[in-house]
Amino acid sequence: MELKKSVIGIELGSTRIKAVLVDEQYQPVASGSYEWENRFTDGIWTYPMDEVHKGLRACYADLAADVKAKFGTDLTTVGAIGVSAMMHGYLPFDKDGKQLAEFRTWRNTITGEAAEKLSDLFGFNIPQRWSIAHLYQAILNGEKHVSDIDFLTTLAGYVHWQLTGERVMGIGEASGMFPIDSTALDYDQKMVDKFDSLVNADWKLRDILPKVLPAGASGGTLTESGARFLDPLGVLQAGVPVAPCEGDAGTGMVATNSVRVRTGNVSAGTSDFAMLVSDHDLGVHREIDMVTTPAGLPVAMVHCNNCTSDINAWVGLFSQFADAIGAPQDKGALYTMLFNKALEGAPDCGGLLSYNYFSGEGVTDLDEGRPVFARMQNCDFSLANFMRTHLLSALATLKIGLDILTGEEKVLVDKLYGHGGFFKTPGVGQRLLSAAVGAPVSVMETAGEGGPYGMALLCAYMLNKQSDEALEDYLDNRVFKDAKTVTLMAEPADIEGFNTFLARYVKAFAVERAAVETM
Repeated sequence: MELKKSVIGIELGSTRIKAVLVDEQYQPVASGSYEWENRFTDGIWTYPMDEVHKGLRACYADLAADVKAKFGTDLTTVGAIGVSAMMHGYLPFDKDGKQLAEFRTWRNTITGEAAEKLSDLFGFNIPQRWSIAHLYQAILNGEKHVSDIDFLTTLAGYVHWQLTGERVMGIGEASGMFPIDSTALDYDQKMVDKFDSLVNADWKLRDILPKVLPAGASGGTLTESGARFLDPLGVLQAGVPVAPCEGDAGTGMVATNSVRVRTGNVSAGTSDFAMLVSDHDLGVHREIDMVTTPAGLPVAMVHCNNCTSDINAWVGLFSQFADAIGAPQDKGALYTMLFNKALEGAPDCGGLLSYNYFSGEGVTDLDEGRPVFARMQNCDFSLANFMRTHLLSALATLKIGLDILTGEEKVLVDKLYGHGGFFKTPGVGQRLLSAAVGAPVSVMETAGEGGPYGMALLCAYMLNKQSDEALEDYLDNRVFKDAKTVTLMAEPADIEGFNTFLARYVKAFAVERAAVETM
């Protein structure tokens, strides 16, 4: 194992921190992980920062142990390291590096007033979860810490700062903080000026935001304190090049080779989102985010706060039942069995209905969520239909947003890739997503671990690219030239069934609104 030719990608996801070591052939050869969950504390979805530190160290230690077991060597150095995380959110610090407010994650829907006012000011959709919406809402709320802000960043930006001392981030991650000018590969200056004039704060916006870097640029090097931040045991050496941090949307695009114009991908896990690289300007839609690829190309994004959390809860219930009858089941095998069972269900789920909203949802304009399961008296209440209902529910809100892009805005997509935990059971999530979008869906071998793998590939690009080699060309010609991909197209009955289910879902949406109001 030539450590200097390998790279490490780390991603802080919603339910797991994952690290992968990727060799010079772009193959993941070792991994580590740490499971965690967000908390709903005092009305805020958050992760305590001590858990960030603990989780990163545990994840890295797990990776180092895997390397030692497989290759008989200590993980002393690598060619490059990069970190990615859930995009958006709010992490402010003062000039001494003191955290000024709890970490407010992408899942929060508490910035409605700010998001609406900024969208009107900019003529550009600002979703509630964006960092600038959180900042302006804090100003509107009169929160005292605002005047002391010296640095505002995201979770990935914070970890990168700890590793390198550099207040920078990749352009894809930055595009979830503040609108980007894809020509300048930087924050949109006209909008920066409008915001500064609006708030008249003690600071200027550019002074507190991270510097924007495109894929391939240097994000700094691992400092001695940064090495100890990851590895308190002292084995990892300082001096390793660090790629600009990225968001989970950008790393998902890289991991599925979806960074070229007219390609797209759907990431489905705790949340789900579709990213379509557009070849023309789009109108302003509350349901659609405009972000960028890690190279800075404009991307239309449909982001949904809720995807698999409700599925996980039901699988947990079935696991408890199995334990209660003395037949405990491996959790992974249970997921596989139940996902496959869904394919036996009626295409329209036989009259069953569910809303998977653990939290609020911007696409359907809800500030809070309540998981709801409902059915008609004469429905076909089978396990197969029950599971299919929850899997289709996980895609329903995404479908509502995608219809705007493909219908109203005429966005064309030549390739659509799926990745994330929803696609781990072969063929199931892929077939149902194809039914939702009415188009073929491809899944690569790396579909289940897209984020950290995508970050590792950005590290490799930084190390190995030729001076004029675009990211999309590097991925096409080097990384994915011989990639194994499975493509599925849903049957017409599946497509018709999904549309019937969605019509029922939309018609009965008052049920979900009533649940939020009364429960």
